[in-house]
Amino acid sequence: MTDTIKVIVGSTNPVKVGAAQAAFTTLFPTSSIECHGVDAPSAVADQPMTDAETKLGAINRVKFCQTNHQADYYIAMEGGVDLFEHGPATFAYIAIAHQSQVTLGRGAQLPLPMQVYQALTQGQELGHVMDSMFNTVNIKQKGGAIGLLTNGNETRQSNYTQAIILAMAPMLHPNLYLN
Repeated sequence: MTDTIKVIVGSTNPVKVGAAQAAFTTLFPTSSIECHGVDAPSAVADQPMTDAETKLGAINRVKFCQTNHQADYYIAMEGGVDLFEHGPATFAYIAIAHQSQVTLGRGAQLPLPMQVYQALTQGQELGHVMDSMFNTVNIKQKGGAIGLLTNGNETRQSNYTQAIILAMAPMLHPNLYLN
């Protein structure tokens, strides 16, 4: 008999739910994974424009999930943008909660063209800017900017999946991460 691990994802975006499903299937290969997305407010801008705002969005989403749902694990992903010394980039924060433990992780950074960043500073969302530039529709629920800018060699989901797996390290080895 296999055990079932219930995971609540703080988004109904199929890319985010799929990333959580893939990560937990990899991490717990002998378990049955039930992964469900819920609409969880980030309480930050639709397009977070700083590292801190992006991290806060992920934390707010995971706290909402913990408060309003029952599961073994709660996961939230928040994509954001910032202007770094080396130029603009997009990235995502991952917040994972399990019992009383919360861990944070961050996905890989994707450099953005300055024209994309400038459109974002004018209030547009990254997915919409990319759709306009590449003549796509709803790319944020598909390969994302990552898929478009890497010619499909990586995707938004692959980045989230890896970030979830890495962020799970403290939960996989709690004795090593005790303060």
